[in-house]
Amino acid sequence: MDRQAVLDELERARADFHDLVDSATTAELRLPSNGTRWTNDQLLFHMLFGYMLVRTLLLLVRLLSRAPRGVSRRFAAALNAATRPFHVINYLGSLGGARVLGHAGMERVFDSVIAHLSASLIKESEEQLGRGMHFPIGWDPYFKDYMTLADVYHYPTQHYDHHRRQLTLHRATHS
Repeated sequence: MDRQAVLDELERARADFHDLVDSATTAELRLPSNGTRWTNDQLLFHMLFGYMLVRTLLLLVRLLSRAPRGVSRRFAAALNAATRPFHVINYLGSLGGARVLGHAGMERVFDSVIAHLSASLIKESEEQLGRGMHFPIGWDPYFKDYMTLADVYHYPTQHYDHHRRQLTLHRATHS
């Protein structure tokens, strides 16, 4: 995926997130989502969290792509061994995230994270975008065994779009 396409999808997700949060009723936000154990509100936070996580992933790729061969493979294997605790923490973190931030706070954080990712992506050289590392494929269906920095910039919107389809908000199911 080219740089401009990723920038466009980041902006699309940012605008969509605002539309979803701003148009949802309190009752809709409390409804269960489709295919998860979260409410719509909790799932929206989880969708935001996917973008927040990318800042750390970018740092890891920058570091581990410079390490000797095999280091990122062993690191990914260690993370894969911790898949079960990761999923528990991931689930529990989203239970209270929306409550802690509030909807306006979630929107502010979303805007800030998208601005940071976009600015960072613009500054990356083609060489840097081609650097990569192995990933814990058990953690997320959109993690590939080996991902480049370019793949990591694209990842959160794949994650976002996947979970958007699970929302049971009127706006999400009719747009």
